[in-house]
Amino acid sequence: MKPDVATEKSKAMGRSGLAAYIEDPDSFPSSRVIYSNEKFVVINDAYPKSIIHTLILPRDLKKSVMRPQDAFDDSAFLAECVAEEKKVRKLVATELRRRFGQQSASDRPLIEALESDDPPEQLPPGRDWEKEAVSGIHSNPSMRNLHIHVMSREFCGEKMNKTNHYQSFTTDFLVPLDQFPLTKHDHRRHYSWMPVDMICWRCGKNFGNRMLRLKEHLELEKDEWIKE
Repeated sequence: MKPDVATEKSKAMGRSGLAAYIEDPDSFPSSRVIYSNEKFVVINDAYPKSIIHTLILPRDLKKSVMRPQDAFDDSAFLAECVAEEKKVRKLVATELRRRFGQQSASDRPLIEALESDDPPEQLPPGRDWEKEAVSGIHSNPSMRNLHIHVMSREFCGEKMNKTNHYQSFTTDFLVPLDQFPLTKHDHRRHYSWMPVDMICWRCGKNFGNRMLRLKEHLELEKDEWIKE
């Protein structure tokens, strides 16, 4: 499938590529921009590190060019971003259920009840797919414009190819929004190093820096995770 022109232009902008979405979200197809409003643009990451990998882009031009650690010192702005993150987390959870609910043992009773000819008044709770998402900002973002990651937690996206990709989402390099505002001396304000070893998010096995071995393992863990 040929990439859309708008996305290719944003990629060509390098570290400033997210600005194109903020300035003109309507120029992108729905496969890229999920929705936009006056304060936020929510997109599917062009370089997904998980099966579902979205980005929340604040449109406040002053805040957008700040380091997130500093921007989130503003309690009002932080509150807006937290509220938007909750909305997007629900969208990610809904998409996870759509894709994997039929294969999930804990979700199957709910789906069967919903699909029955005579659904019960009290539905089974089903799987809490919101808990299967991770979100936050990178301590040292690779892109210039502030962005918040909201993604599924299996880390089997097509662009999960490097050790620092994996570590950036499975160590304290990723800072959840509920950790803000950071204290003045919190090391995540000026993150200077990343752990050497890659640890499986699900079973805790240490893969060192062996990315290919980890990727093979993550695919197996993904299948078991879906079945839960």
